[in-house]
Amino acid sequence: GFFDIPVDNLYAEPAVLKWIKENIPEWRNSIIVSPDAGGAKRVTSIADRLNVEFALIHKERKKANEVSSMVLVGDVKDRVAILVDDMADTCGTICHAAEKLMDAGATKVYAILTHGIFSGPAISRINNACFEAVVVTNTIPQDGHMRDCPKIQINMEHFLSIG
Repeated sequence: GFFDIPVDNLYAEPAVLKWIKENIPEWRNSIIVSPDAGGAKRVTSIADRLNVEFALIHKERKKANEVSSMVLVGDVKDRVAILVDDMADTCGTICHAAEKLMDAGATKVYAILTHGIFSGPAISRINNACFEAVVVTNTIPQDGHMRDCPKIQINMEHFLSIG
């Protein structure tokens, strides 16, 4: 009911699992993190498939694109934190989440996103954030963003399935 054009629901979980296993050597000591409560089902499924724990970040917004507070639920100390989300636009939330995870003792932080929109201050925020990598699918062209931000990678493009 939200779209007046045909759309496909992209299911990126197999690509996420493959990328993690192939690109994060210490993935067995990782924790999968949702940057909001809405993604809890997504991260629990990925965590179960990898046999690792999961955490989530509860956030409250003052208004659109502005988070007023974040609370981490879960223990990330001495673990590689892997943020998984469906999309990132201005990247305020994922960058704030990455900082929260490092402050809580994570050893490294990765972000894996289905759709990297990256508008406004997004690229500057990612460049200044503590991410090892921000990995996206190929649903949105990223050539310019990758040129401006070496942390952005497209390594899941051949593994997307449409369901």
